[in-house]
Amino acid sequence: MKYGSVISIQITPEGAGNLHPVDNVRAVAGMGLEGDRYFYRTGTYSKKHDESREVTLIEIETLEALARDYNLKLTPVDSRRNITTRGAALNHLVGKEFRVGEAVLRGIRLCEPCKHLETVTGQPVRAGLVHRGGLRAQIVVSGTIRVGDAIETGPQKDKSR
Repeated sequence: MKYGSVISIQITPEGAGNLHPVDNVRAVAGMGLEGDRYFYRTGTYSKKHDESREVTLIEIETLEALARDYNLKLTPVDSRRNITTRGAALNHLVGKEFRVGEAVLRGIRLCEPCKHLETVTGQPVRAGLVHRGGLRAQIVVSGTIRVGDAIETGPQKDKSR
């Protein structure tokens, strides 16, 4: 069942480096997104691999609410999350498997905002992102994720190519 869609993808090869948008990315089970800091284990929090750092997602609706309710502008790139979605209640995916493009992900935990995010953005965003900062997910089945791909919930079958 379609649950939402991918509206942007962002990666960076370096911890605290500027993220840049890409049209598609290969999600690799047990590793992360090819080209991203956590795939290379160079992310700020990479000292010990954690499956919840393989990919992060955030809702564009959250960024729109942050602008509306807190007068803070945070773009998908500024959010430091890998995938920006529309129409997907990400908090509801904790503990569940879901498909994004060819890949299957498992929601591990909420991606609560931290001081590091405020430091790199130069904005006091934590209050507006508490319990809305996104989702940390594990890659269960490798595959390509593209801007425009559907996010699907329900039983997942391996459709990777």
